[in-house]
Amino acid sequence: MKNIKAIITDLDRTLLRTDKSLSSYTIEVLKKCKARGIKVMAATARPERTVKEYDAVIGFDAVTVMNGAKVMVGDKVLTYGIPDEPAEEMLAKVCGRKEFLFSVETGEILYAAEHIPEFEYTLHTKFPKLPVGETAYKILVSGEGAAEFVKENLPEGLHCTVANGYLVQIMSNDANKRNGVKVMLNALGIAPDEAVYFGDDQDDAESMQLCGIGVAVENAIPEVKSVADEIAESNDEDGVARWIEEHLF
Repeated sequence: MKNIKAIITDLDRTLLRTDKSLSSYTIEVLKKCKARGIKVMAATARPERTVKEYDAVIGFDAVTVMNGAKVMVGDKVLTYGIPDEPAEEMLAKVCGRKEFLFSVETGEILYAAEHIPEFEYTLHTKFPKLPVGETAYKILVSGEGAAEFVKENLPEGLHCTVANGYLVQIMSNDANKRNGVKVMLNALGIAPDEAVYFGDDQDDAESMQLCGIGVAVENAIPEVKSVADEIAESNDEDGVARWIEEHLF
């Protein structure tokens, strides 16, 4: 086994169980990592506000949120927002499609034009104009045909990924998990080949290939499994923690 100095993990469907919980076993294993000098980091599509409860328990050494749109290492914070012009251009195209649900993530608040099930949001009635004074970090779109529509209509300087098979995430070209992972590792003086990356979805594939060892959980999509070096047990079986205990302790 390589000299591993960092564990980097996605959260939803990877470190977290399907019910969004962290098992006591997983918490114990990650704390053992930290006690042994192994850095523990998170790379997630979630905004910072929904990561805080897990950070309070684990104490991440660095965090990449919103798919790399914001990177936090100690007091160092880097952000990669969507410029207003392409953001509003994309929103104007999406607004005209009644079959789509869309929202804008600003880091502190999720703005939506109508009710979005299972999400906490603030209603904004002036789309495609952004809320005054806010920076868009992600535009989220769902609905039949959304992925194809977005890919065909992306303004210059933006890219998109698809999460959970249906949720299209539109971001600045500078905002991606791989870039966030590189920033975190560099800030902590750790080479990519000294890190293990755990993931399950499309936006994890590049980070998995960047790091020395890429591990997909059993419930990962086929695309991610195909580029992984190893397959761990599923998220509901504490696959990340079990792989760490078996290979690093």
